[in-house]
Amino acid sequence: MQLDVVTLFPQWFDWFRSQRHVTNAFAEGHELRTLNPREHTPLSGAQVDDTPFGGGAGMVLRVDVMDAALRAFYGTDPIELKTERRVIALTPGGRVLDDAYVDELAAEPAITLLCGRYEGFDERIVQHFASDTLSVGRYVLAGGELAAMVVADAVLRKLPGALGHAESAVEESFSAALEGNPEYPHYTRPAEYRGWSVPSVLLSGHHAEIENWRRTRSRERGGS
Repeated sequence: MQLDVVTLFPQWFDWFRSQRHVTNAFAEGHELRTLNPREHTPLSGAQVDDTPFGGGAGMVLRVDVMDAALRAFYGTDPIELKTERRVIALTPGGRVLDDAYVDELAAEPAITLLCGRYEGFDERIVQHFASDTLSVGRYVLAGGELAAMVVADAVLRKLPGALGHAESAVEESFSAALEGNPEYPHYTRPAEYRGWSVPSVLLSGHHAEIENWRRTRSRERGGS
């Protein structure tokens, strides 16, 4: 997968790139690139935003700046770009990220995440350049960078080779294997601590009973 993040703050992703599962993904041939619109703005003074029509506080990322930046990055009209790769605008009102959405994205060969800043995007960016919208929750962040890291983390860890064990990403919270429910409780040594005991079934060695216990606890957590 080629995962691109269009951001005014590419240095934010230096730490993210150093994480173990991310470096594992890179070793498997996957990419995470950061692309800065400020480097390609046609405006003087490296300007990328402007005041909103109709008044109001804050600044809005300009459509002409994003157009110029995406053309420079990809060598194509941004209107056509979304037919070649998934282009996702990160915005609080977008489709809420869940495990099913992550699975969709993990199956894509190429994704571009557009990070908003200030008051967000000129709506024409979303309407004409993006194939999708995405929100990590119904709240507002100062910009799309943290949201982009959440998306990248969730997607990259599902790619082959990113985790130490392939099955680690199969049976986890909200996965199809758990019928969309949260993951069951986990315990480790010591088996008893301050009078708090590990459920005896987990120490029994009876795999079928353990599996049934885990499924039951998962369903309970999911309210089903």
